[in-house]
Amino acid sequence: MTTTAPKGRLLRGGRAVARALLVWIAVTGALRLLDVLLPGFRMTHWWQPTVCALLLGLLAAVGWPLVMRIAYPLAFFTFGLSGFLLIGAGTLAVFRSVPGVEIADFRSAVLVTLGMAAVGVLISSLLAIDEDEIFFRRAARRHRRHRRHTPAAGAADQPPGVLFLQIDGLGFDTVRRAVRDGDMPTFAAWLAEGSHALTRWHTDWSSQTGASVCGILHGSNHDILGFRWYEKDRDHVMACAHPTDAAEIERRHSDGRGLLSGDGASRGNLFSGDAGHVSLTMSSIPVLVPKKLLRRHRDRLGAGYYAYFANPVNALRTFVVALVDVFREISASVRQRRAGVVPRVPRGGWYPLARPGTTVIARDVVVSAILGDMLAGRPVVYADFLGYDEVAHHSGIERFDTLSVLRSIDQQIARLHRASRLAPRRYHVVALSDHGQTQGQAFSQRFGETIEAYVGRLCGGTPSPTAGKRRQAESWQINAALAEATKSGGLIARRLRARVENAECAGDRPRTTSGSPGAVTRVAPGVVVVVSGHLAMVSFTEHEGRVELETIEREHPDLLPSLVDHPGVGFLLVRSREFGPVVLGRDGLHRLATGIVVGEDPLVPYGPHAAGLIRRVDTFPHCADVMINSRYDPESDQASPFETHVGSHGGLGGPQQRGFVVHPREFAFPGEVVGAEALHRVFRGWLAELGHAPVETPVTEVVS
Repeated sequence: MTTTAPKGRLLRGGRAVARALLVWIAVTGALRLLDVLLPGFRMTHWWQPTVCALLLGLLAAVGWPLVMRIAYPLAFFTFGLSGFLLIGAGTLAVFRSVPGVEIADFRSAVLVTLGMAAVGVLISSLLAIDEDEIFFRRAARRHRRHRRHTPAAGAADQPPGVLFLQIDGLGFDTVRRAVRDGDMPTFAAWLAEGSHALTRWHTDWSSQTGASVCGILHGSNHDILGFRWYEKDRDHVMACAHPTDAAEIERRHSDGRGLLSGDGASRGNLFSGDAGHVSLTMSSIPVLVPKKLLRRHRDRLGAGYYAYFANPVNALRTFVVALVDVFREISASVRQRRAGVVPRVPRGGWYPLARPGTTVIARDVVVSAILGDMLAGRPVVYADFLGYDEVAHHSGIERFDTLSVLRSIDQQIARLHRASRLAPRRYHVVALSDHGQTQGQAFSQRFGETIEAYVGRLCGGTPSPTAGKRRQAESWQINAALAEATKSGGLIARRLRARVENAECAGDRPRTTSGSPGAVTRVAPGVVVVVSGHLAMVSFTEHEGRVELETIEREHPDLLPSLVDHPGVGFLLVRSREFGPVVLGRDGLHRLATGIVVGEDPLVPYGPHAAGLIRRVDTFPHCADVMINSRYDPESDQASPFETHVGSHGGLGGPQQRGFVVHPREFAFPGEVVGAEALHRVFRGWLAELGHAPVETPVTEVVS
């Protein structure tokens, strides 16, 4: 039975007392060392370090939680660093209250505070004990005391909860090799002992987080063409990582009864799944999402983020690990350049500093929030770990530094599994991915220009000087955190909100800055091209509705022949007046309405489900006039993405279209699951089998 977590070294019995004594001794020794090394800090008697260590411990244990009830917003805004300033003020007061202790100024007190926090981190690491576990244990005791005085049914009467832990971008093929090679020991242990099974699922044509997560959480991803796409009727580029657009996408697809409806929790996702508790969720940012699109949630603003960074030890630990990750990124980039590794992309600029936002900071905040969810006994939690996807984009899907990030996520999942035995109800753990990634040299690097510039040139436009510009980190989780932190109307808050609103806007990406309808950038007169990984979408704005193949051939006679002959293009989807939807390839075509193939079938390298998935997209109201999928080479298992990435996704071809699910073996899994909507139905079935009652919410109109 997978609800029983493995025995670990959680805090119990006399270990808390032993730890307190050990920390007291260590802090006493650290104060003696600081007395020698730190100018402006002096203790004149032998007993002073011991007494001061005791007083500082009492300050941290009693005074700090009370102070942080008032100072939560400050800790939130400064990623917890303000906590050291507040404790520094308390430290200064403690030292000046002890006779004979000399401390020069507030700066010295803050340095002493940092030293004490470092000692706490070191002791916790040596004892393999987390501050979160200590909190969880204490809170669980409070919960049990509360339940003794509450006539409600006990935890045994509740159906087991489910944690859906998504490793963003991790493909089925990669996870199998990672299990085999020891890079995911938690998964390997589950599979070896037979508690879990590893299963593959097939993504939609749009193999990216927006379509997959919306389908998984809300049961519908109709008319989601990519991570960004153009809507001709509004002259607007929709972007899943833009708060207003994410809320609009959720409005179109939610019926109020999503996978997390009721008392579920959404952590670090693009969409809420109708959860009652959300954090770092793009569609639910109150300060950026219009009220008419915002759904009500019971959590206060940034609850999970506050709870984590309110603890200065957490802040110091995360800060140190983030610095290590910066060094790891710089080292990996240098090693790739020296070895002449291909494919690779530039990784300089701000990226080394931005990467820890997803690989460390967002990860730690999400884990902390999930711990709180388990303590509260919430029935269903869905969380996204974005770090692997981020590093794989820039480094490669199985490079050594990417696998290092994967190992860290595996460790966090093990930690959550172990901590689940402190919760008031049993929990099953389901790990999954929203898609995989296919590796290859970027289209712009391989052919010297972007697909946007190429299409624009064929249609009479002028090539853009920003061709091949690299996108920075996939930082939407951090953008969500910044937006949640900026509730006020001050200057800094407005600037941070503007940064989030502009996150999907750039000179080389055709999007209106405000997120509202406006003049989207044209690559040629009347031509808009939007790129989403291995998928490019061409729209002709001077025509209403879908432009037919015959019209395109008449107005742009070089476009379609040049595209199908291009070595970086796999196939095109266009609509013919005579034959309906047609897939064009270099050596043949496939008429989707009749299944007739002329010449070689261009869809053969893309698997048996390609025709059905493409046929479905052809029915979408905002389907582009020309849909372009990159060329996939089965022999090398590579394809050239239209964005400047090493590992990428968003279309069909190779590992990107194969996600995975690691699930308890007693959960039935159909023979083959195709599409995120089908995976939603599987998860719904599991919850029903466990005894979770469906939420009886009046169905609102779902606009697609």
